[in-house]
Amino acid sequence: MKIIGITGGIGSGKSSVADYMEKSHEAFVLKTDLAAHMLQEPGNACYDKIVETFGKEILHSDRTIDRKKLGSLVFAERKQLMLLNGIVHPAVKSYVKKKIQGAAQEGFSLFLVESALLMEDHYEEICDRLWYIFADESIRIRRLKESRELTDATIRRIMNAQSDERAYRAYCDVVIDNGGTFEETKRQIEKEIERTDRR
Repeated sequence: MKIIGITGGIGSGKSSVADYMEKSHEAFVLKTDLAAHMLQEPGNACYDKIVETFGKEILHSDRTIDRKKLGSLVFAERKQLMLLNGIVHPAVKSYVKKKIQGAAQEGFSLFLVESALLMEDHYEEICDRLWYIFADESIRIRRLKESRELTDATIRRIMNAQSDERAYRAYCDVVIDNGGTFEETKRQIEKEIERTDRR
């Protein structure tokens, strides 16, 4: 089973690439942001530690974590973000490893890990290939305003907390330019899948 890590800045289109590969190549896709949300639910691996670290003020009345409150807290101060990452990221990586084992046993030939933080969490230890999904900042900002209705200030804050283009390019084996039409993106994906299959 080949394991591909897909990364890139917010709004670059990582999910679109992963969704396409899930449909067209029957890949097992694991999105680490969804895994992280699940692991922060009451009773799961990260919940108690997060509440203990950031206080009960971040909870909804039903005791679930208010991600907006937690997000505004951690994106405002880098130290707080590092605290949260220190709780969530190791738990997510452990979850990814378990899912990889399960997918291999089920007979999948392709496993995708989609994450904005492949670099920071050293997913090169797990993945055979690392793909950087690239789109110009202006395109990413436009997409985020259309799809998530985020403000300029929120977008800028999230982008500033992520790695820059040079770091992604230096870290990854492959660059997929997702700034044009998705047909152009698909052609690049197919080319890289062919290369991966030959390895």
